Amino acid sequence: MNLNLENKTALVCGSTQGIGWATAIELAELGANIVLMARNEESLKNRTEELPKAKNQSHQYLVADFTSNDNVKTVISSFIASGNKIDILINNTGGPAGGAIIDESPEKFQEVFNQHLINNQILTQAVVPGMKQAGFGRIVNIISVSVKQPIVGLGVSNTIRWAVASWAKTLSKEIAGSGITVNNVLPGYTQTQRLENVNQMRADSLGIEKSEVEKQIIANVPVGKFASAEEVAAAVAFLCSPAASSINGINLPVDGGLSMSL
Repeated sequence: MNLNLENKTALVCGSTQGIGWATAIELAELGANIVLMARNEESLKNRTEELPKAKNQSHQYLVADFTSNDNVKTVISSFIASGNKIDILINNTGGPAGGAIIDESPEKFQEVFNQHLINNQILTQAVVPGMKQAGFGRIVNIISVSVKQPIVGLGVSNTIRWAVASWAKTLSKEIAGSGITVNNVLPGYTQTQRLENVNQMRADSLGIEKSEVEKQIIANVPVGKFASAEEVAAAVAFLCSPAASSINGINLPVDGGLSMSL
């Protein structure tokens, strides 16, 4: 199986922690040069130094604030204009805080739409010309299992994740002939800081211990555990590999069998 990503460059968004960081490590292990993208420069510097370099890669980082579409566009445009190209794009932006959908403001929907779908569009438009020229490209969007099965209490996230999935499916049809694939990975309950925060929020609202919330969730996951960030990253990395060249336009759940749909 050809998983070799040597001489490929991967831009990984939201990559100083959680699934993004685990994905950056996995892609580097396969030989890719990594470009980390996040807003905390100190964390980016430290993480860049920690990335595997066993295959003589050159890693770097870009400082960008995903709450500002203009900033993201300026940063990626400058990077590409400087003669850099991206072979692999990992769109990964942290989800919004939870809450009942009926209580959410219209502005909250717009804000999260911009952070996710609009940033994805900006980054994709910047990197696809280079992918087309190279005849190779991988775009993987880390979304959520809520695309298959909406999660109660995460209404804004559920709504925007669906929008991203539809965007990605459309894109996958339009650019497939250029050697570029577009796929979505749908994490379920994954052991990250975001899950810790969401579980604590639920515990506080119900007046119970967080451990009880976790026990209730795991009882509904067939494999009986939360996924690890590394397990999600492994799925992402496979979709980025040459071996996955005929896998295009799919939603791949990494959820321990949680979702009921096929």
